[in-house]
Amino acid sequence: MADTHVLFVEDDDVIREATQLALERVGFTVTAMPDGLSGLEAFRADQPDIALLDVMVPGLDGVSLCRRIRDESTVPVIMLSARADSIDVVLGLEAGADDYVTKPFDGAVLVARIRAVLRRFGHAGRSAGERDGSEEPGERGVLTFGDVEIDTEGMEVRRSGAPVALTPTEMRLLLEFSSAPGTVLSRDKLLERVWDYGWGGDTRVVDVHVQRLRTKIGQDRIDTVRGFGYKLKA
Repeated sequence: MADTHVLFVEDDDVIREATQLALERVGFTVTAMPDGLSGLEAFRADQPDIALLDVMVPGLDGVSLCRRIRDESTVPVIMLSARADSIDVVLGLEAGADDYVTKPFDGAVLVARIRAVLRRFGHAGRSAGERDGSEEPGERGVLTFGDVEIDTEGMEVRRSGAPVALTPTEMRLLLEFSSAPGTVLSRDKLLERVWDYGWGGDTRVVDVHVQRLRTKIGQDRIDTVRGFGYKLKA
């Protein structure tokens, strides 16, 4: 991933410089900005491969910056927050972030999370079944669930004939559900398959993404099975 370009927005000079050095040491190209407005300008000018946004930055806060980026692009976004507060986490994810990391963070952990996000974005059209060596969803063509059609070859989704814009993370989540319609998938299993977490993660990431997906394909298309997880209606 030597050619990966990272946009890093952080107002703390020490954290910004230390993190930039740590990321550059492993081969990333980093554009580091101290506030949200300069971060937005850099995003538009440089078109980075991934954005790391601190929640509390001046000018344009990280959540608002994430919304602006998401209005223009599906580039992956990781939010950084000094607080593991539920409001911070949920607001960032609802704004369109794909993941979040709580500060203080270990440099190696941050690099691992960046690489995990980039892996799944680079394989947005691949399901857990393909990773396990079994049939790829794309080989099955178009899947239909009620008024929702999923073109697994073209990576396109339509609802009642109208195109539905999904981020790569939302597409991977939908592909996981569509690979086993009617089967309950636990939050931990979805974290493993969609977010590439080989360790325990925050299941709120799953919950918010499921809700975002529901708003796009229909609130009644994905059922919550309390105490177990979620399932796509067959």
